[in-house]
Amino acid sequence: MPVQRTFFGRAVTVRCRMLPRRIVFALGVIGLFAVFSLLVNVPTNPASPTKHPGLHLHAIPNLKIPGVYNPFGPATHAPPVMANSSSGEDSWLGDWKWLNPFSSTTTLDESRAVLPHLRKRPYIYTFYDPRVERDSVTLTTEKRLLQIWRRAWWAKGLRPVVLGPAEAMENPLYQTLQTKKLDKNLEKEITRWLAWGLMGTGIFADYLVLPMGSYNDPLLTLFRRGEFSKLTRYEGMGNAIFFGEKTAIDAALKTALNNTSSTSSSFLDVVPKSTFEVDRHHDSLAYYDEATIIKKYEVLGEKMAKNETKAEGYALLPQLINSHLHNTFQNIFSSGIVVLKPNPEHTTALVEPALRIAKHLAQCPESPMPTSCPPNRGCNPCVSSHPLSISTPQIFQNESDIYTIGTVPHPYTFISLTSAGETISVAFIRRKTDRDPWILGATKKLAGAKVGGEPRLIKLKEAIAGEWGSSRSLWLTPEKDPPETLDWRFGFALPTKETPQPTATPPAPSTAAKTPAAKGTNDNTVIPTAKELEREREQLKRARDAVRSRSRHQQAMKAALEAWNLADTEAWRFASAYRARGEKEYAVWEEEERKYMGGSTN
Repeated sequence: MPVQRTFFGRAVTVRCRMLPRRIVFALGVIGLFAVFSLLVNVPTNPASPTKHPGLHLHAIPNLKIPGVYNPFGPATHAPPVMANSSSGEDSWLGDWKWLNPFSSTTTLDESRAVLPHLRKRPYIYTFYDPRVERDSVTLTTEKRLLQIWRRAWWAKGLRPVVLGPAEAMENPLYQTLQTKKLDKNLEKEITRWLAWGLMGTGIFADYLVLPMGSYNDPLLTLFRRGEFSKLTRYEGMGNAIFFGEKTAIDAALKTALNNTSSTSSSFLDVVPKSTFEVDRHHDSLAYYDEATIIKKYEVLGEKMAKNETKAEGYALLPQLINSHLHNTFQNIFSSGIVVLKPNPEHTTALVEPALRIAKHLAQCPESPMPTSCPPNRGCNPCVSSHPLSISTPQIFQNESDIYTIGTVPHPYTFISLTSAGETISVAFIRRKTDRDPWILGATKKLAGAKVGGEPRLIKLKEAIAGEWGSSRSLWLTPEKDPPETLDWRFGFALPTKETPQPTATPPAPSTAAKTPAAKGTNDNTVIPTAKELEREREQLKRARDAVRSRSRHQQAMKAALEAWNLADTEAWRFASAYRARGEKEYAVWEEEERKYMGGSTN
């Protein structure tokens, strides 16, 4: 009777098939040979191996691979906190690793963003003498001109400083000037140079010299680089602008004071021509001297040519210059202004502040001569019947002739607007929301449709804070009000009054209607009904309050959404910190200058 085998109480069937005899014999021979080899090759004294002369025994080195994170290693200290590296709830660290997708890998702090190092602003100086008697109209005009000069150069990445007689008197060479009997005009020019010489290396310009060109213009890029090895002036601009190092400035001053005569009337007449290197390329500089105004701007020139109306004509100059700065911006971004609007069905209220800024930028500036152009360049004057186009595409477009205004929301804010009023809970977040919906929608063209959040973050950070991208875009966060320093960001005063714009036929008040977008955006503008827009505004207000709330429940929901949307959270934190740092930089500089005559002159 056959044997029934079991395994843990269960019957199993064992099928055994015999191997061929030749294979069994071969395996036995191999096994015997292996045992014999082991017996023969075992050393007689394993504790003291035989050392052969000339044979070098290599030891295996203990390799240590740097830069590899060891989760079981000791804790790492976070980088130290820098001065002026926080504002409100925003904090940041300036580091070369700012393009790493997630800041926390560098800061070891989830709430601290890594930004590029703050760009050093080279100094540009001008001179203003308040001791000269002026009528009240001229005094007010010159204060406005100084403010325009400071604002325009700050926007181009320089640090403008207004000097006066006090700086000139502090220069050791001022005593030498007092012993000379000079032409009044020459004495004024040397006084200006003495003030510059005290401060040292940098650019020295008349306050009627304005940067009228693109941020990335080669000359303005040279100025931002701050490398002024040779004392340089510009052909055709006389004494209007120079740059150089302190040693060269002091040498030129000493030469001028030693070569002065009662007949000389210009600083350039009392120094050798070899003192300066003369540059012919200054296309991005506009000089509004009296001769240029009389020649090119008749409305102002006719009044300034007569003593009784000179102050009246001069008073029109600030408005003319501001309009030229604004028109230059519109000419550089001739294809229009883009207001980024991902998920357009639910984000109209979200981008309302950005749209208001865009309308001010697209608006024609007030000017005593609306069809005039800057003295250094031709232009296409703004026509109110055909203003600069404004579009609201869903995706970011990195084009050189388009200015972008983006709004980066916190994940809580974005989900609140797009969730159709549903209550936000952990279950809702995990089951009914996608990860990182804002950045996936906004960077679809920039990074493609098949990549994750990390490559998209790199592209977005370059657009926000890179040398090229930051001059062509403005990034807001809806949890804060728009910045009050926009004039200093753009370099000109934005219009405060909105002019009537041509409007399309209003859509039927049903569901969200669509109108064609501007050329080249490949998108449609969604216009919600008044009721829908009001509901969006209420949801946005509640979301802003929730993000700022200190209640444990709201903090828990905020943390859950941040963990679920890592890329969107990083984008929001980066944009918020970058904006806060820019405002902090301006505030610190303005506070420093306030005690001198270069302070704010509103």
